Amino acid sequence: MATPAPTKQSTTVESNPRAHSKPRAMSGTGGRTAALFLTPFFIIFALAMVAPVIYAIVLSFFAQQKSGLGFGEAKTAFVGLENYLQVLQSESFVGGIGRLALYCLLYIPCMVGGALAFALLLDAAVARARKLFQLLVFLPHAVPGVIAALIWAYLYTPGVSPIVSALETGGISLNFLDNQLILPSIVNIAVWEWTGYNVIVLFTALQAVPREILEAARVDGAGEVRAAISIKLPLILPALSVIMLFTVIGTLQLFTEPSIISKATASVTSTWVPNMWAYDAAFNRHNLNQAAAASIIIALMAAVLSWAVTRFSSRMNKA
Repeated sequence: MATPAPTKQSTTVESNPRAHSKPRAMSGTGGRTAALFLTPFFIIFALAMVAPVIYAIVLSFFAQQKSGLGFGEAKTAFVGLENYLQVLQSESFVGGIGRLALYCLLYIPCMVGGALAFALLLDAAVARARKLFQLLVFLPHAVPGVIAALIWAYLYTPGVSPIVSALETGGISLNFLDNQLILPSIVNIAVWEWTGYNVIVLFTALQAVPREILEAARVDGAGEVRAAISIKLPLILPALSVIMLFTVIGTLQLFTEPSIISKATASVTSTWVPNMWAYDAAFNRHNLNQAAAASIIIALMAAVLSWAVTRFSSRMNKA
């Protein structure tokens, strides 16, 4: 059988062996360009994030010790895990962790549940003036945390608060700054600050839900509540998972609100939550080594909780 003559296209490809090497060369050039543009980011990230973490870890394994009866010159000595043991044996630090756990139990359901309810209401077909309501809901988040805490400290303080005065006029006497109500009062500040931000995140996810599915559900007789529970909620579970993850991490960073409120009441001490404990150790007791150990413990708590929330969220999304 005669061998078929090569076509013009095959002859051209065979005569140009460099044609196969062009994509590889172009991909190599693109990789170098990407590396060139990403290098400044990685340098800043290493200097601003990685280096301080490494320094804190190293610092937590050392302590300042004085020779003799404590009157000699302080020397830096390697103490291993002693700082971590002292932090975990501190009643104020452990009490702060318990207080933070109660804060999470109150704050996370209120904030996430409120954000979800507002987002579903904004996405409902009966909603009017959505842009205005989005702005009003998001506006508290635009207020800096320090300013928000100062505003609420004024609203909580008896004798100057119009809210307390109005309640007293109605025969209701409440002190939002006493030991029984101080935790819910701080939870209220955080909910007021962060609900609007999460409403926008969830509302954006709801806008991506296919309208055809919702129209088909309405044709089948499903109301807004049934459509929200059976269709919208399952489709925005990934966005809800992201909110839960960031909320859990944010609760462990609680510092600004109780620090400001502590100026108005004795119910909040300088070691009320773990972050305040670390700040007090570093700048009031001048024990940077214990402060570093406390910071690493808080970071490990955040990592473990983040892993747990991520695992739980992935299982919920697969279900």
